Parts: sequence; C-alpha cells; structure tokens
Amino acid sequence: MARYQILVEYVGTNFRGWQIQKKGLTIQGLIQNKLTKILKEKINVQGSGRTDSGVHAIQQSAHFDCKDEITDLIKFLKSINHFLNDKGIAIKKIKKRSNKFHSRFSAKQRIYKYIIFNQISVPVIENQRGWHVRKPLDLNLIKKGAKKLVGTNDYSTFRSSRCHAKSPIKTIKSIKIRSLKNKIEIEFKSQSFLQQQVRSMVGCLKYLGEKKWDLTTFNKVFKSKKRVLCAPPAPPEGLFLYKIIY
Repeated sequence: MARYQILVEYVGTNFRGWQIQKKGLTIQGLIQNKLTKILKEKINVQGSGRTDSGVHAIQQSAHFDCKDEITDLIKFLKSINHFLNDKGIAIKKIKKRSNKFHSRFSAKQRIYKYIIFNQISVPVIENQRGWHVRKPLDLNLIKKGAKKLVGTNDYSTFRSSRCHAKSPIKTIKSIKIRSLKNKIEIEFKSQSFLQQQVRSMVGCLKYLGEKKWDLTTFNKVFKSKKRVLCAPPAPPEGLFLYKIIY
C-alpha cells in the first residue's frame, strides 16, 4: 500500500463541515468519492481534524492509502482538481509519505485564524469570509484578554456540549492579533482544540472589545468553567484552518 498526504483548500460555506455526515455534503465525503472513481478502488481519506459547517481551510491536511503508486503526481493533481474546483475545493499539493505518517496523530501544532471586519459597511468582495461587526472594537482590550487565554488551562467555558474530547485541558502556545485598516486577524496555535473552542473564545473577546465585559468579568467567565456563561460563539464564516505543522 502507498500512502499520500494531500493539502486541501476549501470554502466551507456550502458544506456541512469536513467530516462525513449521514445527511448533507461534506468536504471529506466529496474528496473520497472523487478519489475512489479516479483510482478505481475504495479510498478512505483521513483528515487532520474536523472543521464545522461553514468553516474554511487554507491548508487542511489529510492522507489516504491506495494499492498502487501514483506515477505522475502533477497529472493526478490536475485530474482530481478538475472534479473539485467548481465545488470550492482545491488539492494544492500531494506528497508520498511513509506508512508511519498520520495526518491527525502526527500533527504537532494546528493554526487557526479568525477574521473580523470591524466596519459599518458589509464586506462585499470578502462576503462570507469573516465576521462583520459594526460596533467599534477596542483592540487593546482584546489583546489583553487574549493574553489570559495563552498557556495550559481548563477550557470548559469554551467547549461545545457536543465535544467528545477526553479532557478540557489544552495548551494554547500563542495568540497573535493583527489589524490592518478595518480587518482584524486573530491567530491561535495549539496542538489541538476542543470543538467550538476558537469560535467561543473569539465570541468572548468580541464582548470584551465592545466593552460589554471588562477584563475582570472576562477572566471570571474563563475561570468559571461554565459553558452557560460563555458569550455566543463567533459565526463559522470567519474561521479558517490555516496550517498543520508536523
């Protein structure tokens, strides 16, 4: 068996997320279906992790096994993308890997980015590529709040009730915040995240930036470990899986 890693870019707007569902179109399901047809054998695609409905990816990582080696990788990329590009999916790169490689379990760090458009007008060109927030946000307060989230902590406050992770304790290596004109970019780096963790943290940071909460309230909500106290999660269209580091 030959193992291949693929790097996938996709617009998540019209999908029910990465992972195959009983009903609805998913990225994993569509890629798996097209690979099966091209390679003429049943293909099982394993992703580095799931992304929720509406979430995008700049560089999702996945792998699959097939009986025979793919002799011409460039030709293969052109062929598979022919069937995927009009659906909002592109396989950017393919690489042969050893059987020890696993897209999920070999990952050392995952990077997500969240985009906020802090302006009066609705973004047109970048519609569905970020969270449109009209009320002015205090970037300094958001940065102060983000610092409190870094490190090894119990993130139960930001954990979805549907999350199946064994423990709510995670380690966030870094949170970087950049602002250019009216576009705010928040980058989160960790080995792994709880379901809806990033979107929930962004929702709380937005409350802080709007001054609905002060830093004391923000910290109390975080340390409470109570999901019911969390601000509403940020919408999925602003979240991008940016990179998987091995």
